Amino acid sequence: MQVDLKDKVALVTGSARRVGKAIALELAKQGARILVHYHRAEAAEVRDTLQEIKSLGADACGVAADISRAEGVETLFEALEESFGRLDIVVNSASVFQRRDLLDVSLEDWDLTMAVNLRAPFLITQRAARLMAGNPIPGGVIVNICDQGADGPWKARPHHGISKSALWMLTQVSALSLGPAVRVNAVVPGPVLKPAGRETTDEAWAQKGERSPLVRTGQPEDVARAVAFLCREDYITGELLHVNAGEHLP
Repeated sequence: MQVDLKDKVALVTGSARRVGKAIALELAKQGARILVHYHRAEAAEVRDTLQEIKSLGADACGVAADISRAEGVETLFEALEESFGRLDIVVNSASVFQRRDLLDVSLEDWDLTMAVNLRAPFLITQRAARLMAGNPIPGGVIVNICDQGADGPWKARPHHGISKSALWMLTQVSALSLGPAVRVNAVVPGPVLKPAGRETTDEAWAQKGERSPLVRTGQPEDVARAVAFLCREDYITGELLHVNAGEHLP
């Protein structure tokens, strides 16, 4: 059965820009009310995202929080309860995406990546499940945004890949532990947006897409629609959905 997302409350971490923003907008199009979380986004980016969501007729508010710290997760849920008083959907989208050789990964790199990519989703999952239990009809859905590290070793981003592999395991354990009330799934995006902070030419980006079975790159909206699908379809849990033009295939 499809779940109607109208008036559902959705928390999307890292949703002031890039893929997180696309997810927030797609859920807003489906009628959900959105808590926009951000940390390093510019004030103008946050303002524009909130305005775009509200222009779709959806309620929205923003909260700044450093979720690499337990106190930041607490801030997130305090804002959520104050603004909406309930929770139906969580999308763990915020991520640290560092490129390093294995021997160059510092302890600080490792700790930050694990804190944002793994510990924060774990803490958010715990808090979300407890809050969702208080809904008039107990339950909800959590979607974790993984990465190609969930499929196998990633030489160029070793600590990032390890964190996302662990996030996929957290997804499966959570699906087993929180069912039937809370469904938990994951999405693996492919090349849908050029990496932030790096100069990537249009030609190089197109070539990246040509290496996939569908011979093209995608858009953030492709990931957003997949997330919305997993939120609506109430017979899916513990699933890893690739949105990557078949990039994961050998």
